[in-house]
Amino acid sequence: MAGPLDLTDDRALGLTLVLLSAVTVALLTRLRASRWGRAMLAVRSAPEAAAASGVSVVRTKLLLFTLSAGLAGFGGVLYASYNTRITATDFTAMTGLVWLAVVVAAGVRRPQFAVVAGLVFAVVPHLMATYVTESAQLPVILFGLAGLALANDPDGYCAALPSRWAVRAARGPGSGGRWGGMSERYVVGAGGAGGAGGAGGAGGAAPEAGTATGTGSGSREVPGVLDLVGVHAGYGGAPVLHGVDLAVRGGEVLVLLGPNGAGKSTLCQVAAGLLRPAGGLVRVRGEDATRDTAVTRARRGVRLAPEGRGIFAGLSIEENLALQLTRAEDRDAVYARFPALAARRTVAAGSLSGGEQQLLALAPLLQCPPAVLVADEPSLGLAPRVVDEVFRLLTELRDHGTALVLVEEKAAEVLGIADTVAYLAQGEIVWSGPRSQVDRDRLAKAYLGTGAGR
Repeated sequence: MAGPLDLTDDRALGLTLVLLSAVTVALLTRLRASRWGRAMLAVRSAPEAAAASGVSVVRTKLLLFTLSAGLAGFGGVLYASYNTRITATDFTAMTGLVWLAVVVAAGVRRPQFAVVAGLVFAVVPHLMATYVTESAQLPVILFGLAGLALANDPDGYCAALPSRWAVRAARGPGSGGRWGGMSERYVVGAGGAGGAGGAGGAGGAAPEAGTATGTGSGSREVPGVLDLVGVHAGYGGAPVLHGVDLAVRGGEVLVLLGPNGAGKSTLCQVAAGLLRPAGGLVRVRGEDATRDTAVTRARRGVRLAPEGRGIFAGLSIEENLALQLTRAEDRDAVYARFPALAARRTVAAGSLSGGEQQLLALAPLLQCPPAVLVADEPSLGLAPRVVDEVFRLLTELRDHGTALVLVEEKAAEVLGIADTVAYLAQGEIVWSGPRSQVDRDRLAKAYLGTGAGR
């Protein structure tokens, strides 16, 4: 008995279990849409990017483990209530493997898909045995088909439905194909920040070298937002950076150039707090931030856009934006400006093209500009026309007062928006100065790693 309910009656027990399962699914769905739920998904998708966005990875994992253990215990209680007993022989290894395969194939990331998997696990074998065949080979065949389906849709066949519907809608009449309409929507959506698309146009809007860095005549001194002083850093005792000095000020674009292996990505990780330096100082807005974690550094206003877009591929566009823009009006403003994102807000970010992913990564930063943005290879893998648009959006961020540190291999394109240029070779800054003083021969030497003179 449970109050007025007589749980010895099979129908009453069944109804109670259904209601409890529905309540659990509703609560989990509500949790998933909350700030904590988005943090869990972000940590699962990309822990380093989550930390760089201000999410505490350790605290989120502890919460997730506690919640999952509680759900497992609750499920065990429901199973025992249904079977009236539980013994060690009730859970065979094969049953567990089949159940896991069914859940993963359906979509393990959403609770409602787990309910679908449970129904499939309970109903399909009975239907197949009654109306198709009782062959012992059938489960093996179905297991193989589920594996093939999972290879095609890693998030599960249920989770793939919204993406498939969005693709079909995009291929409808007048869509113009995958890129046919996207380029136009980029231009229309992002056209508020002065200047033509393209590195040249963005460069034309750049202030004269010296206005933000204190070089040149008539310049004004602007306090440093991010300063690296004598920074030494490496991995596992192997040094990579050797006494790096670097300073970037508000409203300035500092472009960091250098050959592969020079230490550019390591410098980005030190600046973002993902890698603690072995020596030297890191200051943010004049305050010592050397021992900051990535979460603390992000809360100081230093954001990292890592190589490879820096989005959370397993989350939808809406969830990616909500992780950084907690206010609905901010997200609405992003959708109003970028219709391409608004039309596909429920689609997983990992299914977007490279240009769309970079747009998604920059959109929340444009809505709420950080104090510092450290961008590692923002043009990597993008088509030339999309690269032009990305550089124009970065110029807009600079105009909002954000200090930008850009690491780029495409020196010719990125110099169009640079205020200051620094060459990094073999873990050292071999030259730095305003864009107007860039020497092409020195640039070539820096890329060859021959150590241009200071």
